[in-house]
Formats: sequence, C-alpha cells, structure tokens
Amino acid sequence: MPASAAPREVGLMLAEVSPANVKATVAKLASFGTRHTLSDATSATRGIGAARAWIKSEMERVATASGRAGDDAVDVSFDAHKVAPDGKRVTREVDVVNVVAIVPGALPAARARRYYVMGHYDSRATDPNDATSDAPGANDDASGVAIVIELLRVMSKRRYDATLVFIATAGEEQGLLGAGEHAKAARAAGLDVRGVLNNDIVGDPSSPSGARLDRQVRVFSEGLPSAATPEEAAEIRKQGGEGDSPSRALARYVGEVAAWQRTELEPLLVLRPDRIRRGGDHLAFAAVGFPAVRFTTVDETYSRQHQNVRVENGVRYGDVAELVDAEYTARVARVNGAVLAHLANAPSTPTAVALLSDELGNDAPLRWVASPEPDVAGYEIVWRETTSAAWQHVLDAGSATSVVVPRNKDDHFFGVRAYDVNGYRSPVAFARATASAVPTK
Repeated sequence: MPASAAPREVGLMLAEVSPANVKATVAKLASFGTRHTLSDATSATRGIGAARAWIKSEMERVATASGRAGDDAVDVSFDAHKVAPDGKRVTREVDVVNVVAIVPGALPAARARRYYVMGHYDSRATDPNDATSDAPGANDDASGVAIVIELLRVMSKRRYDATLVFIATAGEEQGLLGAGEHAKAARAAGLDVRGVLNNDIVGDPSSPSGARLDRQVRVFSEGLPSAATPEEAAEIRKQGGEGDSPSRALARYVGEVAAWQRTELEPLLVLRPDRIRRGGDHLAFAAVGFPAVRFTTVDETYSRQHQNVRVENGVRYGDVAELVDAEYTARVARVNGAVLAHLANAPSTPTAVALLSDELGNDAPLRWVASPEPDVAGYEIVWRETTSAAWQHVLDAGSATSVVVPRNKDDHFFGVRAYDVNGYRSPVAFARATASAVPTK
C-alpha cells in the first residue's frame, strides 16, 4: 500500500468499536448454557433456538438504529437449511439456521459485489454429540459472533460502494453445515462473493506458556484452490502459482491494509488453509470457489476448547466468558473492519490479467481488462521474486491496461491491482502466463 496516509474515515469508524459491547455479547451468548446445533430450539432462555432469536433481535435493533430505509435498508433474516442425519455428528434431522444481515452497497457498479464477515454461534462440549451439557463457547465462537455484531453496528451507519454481509452461522461444530449450505446456495444463485473473513477463536490471546500474545492474530488461507479442477490445478502448478490463489491474495490484502491503517494488531499470515487437523467455516466458502480466510489467536489453549466445564487435577477446563479478553477481541474486530471498508470502497480487482508469453524475451509484458467502477483512477503492477511470499515492488501504470515491466518474467511473479480517486486499492490479481491476447472489454 502507498506511503500516504490511510483514509481518515476508516480510522474514525474503527475508533467506534467498543470492547464493552464485545464483552456484553460474549456474556449474553454464553448465558444460553449450550448452543449445540442439536440442543433445544424452543426454549426462550437455553439452547440454540434462544441464541439465534437473540442474535436476530440484536441485528434488527442495530438495523433500526442505523437509520437506513427502503432499498438502502439493512436486511436481517434467518437462513434456514434442513439437514438429514449423517450417522456421525448429526443424529437426527435438524434445522441449521444462520442469522444474516445484509448492508447494501451504495455504488450501482459495485453493489453486486459482496464481502462477508462471519463467526459461528453454535458450541459444543467434550462429546461432539452432547446437546444438553453446558457448552458456553465463549471463545469458540461467541468471540467471532461478537465481532460480527459490533462491526454491523459501526459499519451500517456508513455507506460503502459494495455490499457487506454479516453472518452468524450454525452447525460449524457438526461439520461446517450452516456455512456449507449458505455457500453452496450463494454459488448456485450466482452471487458475486469476493471475500469472506471468518473469525473463529479470536477472544483469548493467552498462551499455555503463560505469555499474552495480544498484539498478533493468525490469518489462514489456502494456496492451491480447493475448487480448482484437475486441469486447472495442473496449470497452476505448471506456472508456479500455488501461492497466489484468490484466498491467498485476500490474506495478503489483510496484512497490507492492517499495516496501512496502523491497526493495534498485526496479522500473522500462515500459509496453509487452517490449523493441522482442524477446520472452520471459511473452508466451506473456499470449497465452492469464494476467496476466504480465517482469523484465529496465535497460541490456543486446548483445555479451554471443546471441553466440559470442570476443574480436574487442579486444571480448569471449559470455554467460559471470563477468559475472553474484550480488548483483544475488539482489536481483531478493527482489523476485520479496516479490511472490509477497504474491500467495499475499492474498485473491483482487474480481470483477465495476463503475462504475455507469445515471444521469448527478458521482460514482462502484462495486459488486463479494466475494472468497471466509474471512480477508478488507475492501476498498479506489483511483483516479487519467486522465493518471496509478499509483494516487493510496485509500479504505477496510470490508466493504462497494458505495461511492459523491465524484469525477467521467468524470475518473478507479477500481479495487478486497481485504485480509485480516494486511494483505495483492490486485492491483487495474479498474472497468469498466456500465449494469446486477453479480451479488451
């Protein structure tokens, strides 16, 4: 990102994120006892039904307070999917119900683009099929839902070019069920989902070693796209593009925006889809081809995850609200909010970005299709050595849609991003080597 000052309006929005609100949301969700996907759906005070009713009412309260109306109104709804028993973690037919709030984009040319922030509101005890024992799920994942609701509060009062989607999913602990159903439906409907920020286990920065790692948050992203066909995967490997998937580009964008906005928390990019032997809802979106990343604390304490609440041999087990650090969770929220604001206000990523290889040579001819938004001011070429995980160099291409970079195309990776009149940058599109010209429209 440029050396100039970051957009001031983003900083003003981030300053409104309230640790007190985050703390209150985590405590409220934990108070429902258990939020297991198969728990009571009819009680007003306990179980997943009570939890989702409260989340919806809270989102509706925020929507009303935003002052938006008509076509600009915040749309809050249940997103319900009937899931059949699978003989594993779904022992009976169950309604898996996500809670969704949609904030429409203000720019007609950008409104179809959607950017998600997400956390799952279901919880579990030691036995994944125990739907009755207390499972407060404060860090996993009331903390993520608290971020979703708090960002809805501060962002719905403002206008962004593209559409923002705030979603609390269910069924994550039973197999990414709510996210999976939603993502498949979005893909089938042809929705233009450009980025998904999943917050899961983002509230407890303490380490089992006793340290407090409260100035970083891990960001996971896939390299080789899981949705790629065998033929597409083979071509990606041939070009050495395994580290340049749309999800990986989104992860780099998280790091760049956080640095530009000087957030209190540094994103620590981890170049794998998720933690070993673990998985979260972002994977369900990536599986159908949507760019998605996961935020998680740096050093997890496993005695506080997926455990019945108890003290055993002097060790305290359980995921309880008092162990969630509201200040840290608010910092994670601000990183998410900064990224969402930049994504939603920036032009769309240039398309059909090609590294032309019709002729042998020691430079890098690039060509791409212009972004459609009316406020596009120009494009930047970025490149890096093949051994680097981060972009190292930038060249302003102005309004051009083709440039020859005086660098050996064999020894570098290249990409293109768009910027608008206010300085917002799009994520980078990786330049694929091609022996034919790309479309010009």
